[in-house]
Amino acid sequence: MRTAALLRRGLSEAGYSVDVAVDGPDAVWRASEFSYDAVVLDVMLPGYDGLEVCRRLRGRGRWAPVLMLTARDDLAARVRGLDSGADDYLAKPFSFDELFARLRALIRRGAPERPTLVQCGDLRLDPATRRVWRGDIELALSPKEFALLELFLRHPGHVLTRTRILEHVWDFSYDGGSNVVDQYVGYLRRKIDRPFGVTQLETVRGVGYRLRDAPPGTG
Repeated sequence: MRTAALLRRGLSEAGYSVDVAVDGPDAVWRASEFSYDAVVLDVMLPGYDGLEVCRRLRGRGRWAPVLMLTARDDLAARVRGLDSGADDYLAKPFSFDELFARLRALIRRGAPERPTLVQCGDLRLDPATRRVWRGDIELALSPKEFALLELFLRHPGHVLTRTRILEHVWDFSYDGGSNVVDQYVGYLRRKIDRPFGVTQLETVRGVGYRLRDAPPGTG
């Protein structure tokens, strides 16, 4: 609790009104019940760690900006923190000047909705855990299939050209033909559509592919 005490003192002296949670469950309760301008979360919390607290808040539709505190050398925690729905991170030890600057930036940004799950119809994808579901059924995708589906889910109803898909899912150094896109769209359809009797991922002839907002039905 030493870090919490220091934060409370520093933020209070800077004019902020501060509540301190004693553990992860308390943090989830407080940030779910009250509207905060920003939340500062230490990854190392008793009960639930900061990553789990953030995921639970986002899952409850609480979008207050989250600043995650991590150990300086814990790159993996920073990545997991951002994937869990955090907006920024600050490595310990830190200066209060930097903490204040980051909080001001987050508060100016406000609390727009940023769901951690990407969803279209009953098709859901969790970028943090790299899991995918159609309804209640979890699907097993290869890394490229996962990246391809994530791209479609982030642009539902939009036609994506083969060139755009190549640039986002492969890279600029890839020198293969665009038929690789067709191949992987075929692989993806066999996993997300065909077993369920739907056609949500459709071909737009002469242009590319589109993930419909919802499957047109079973059949």
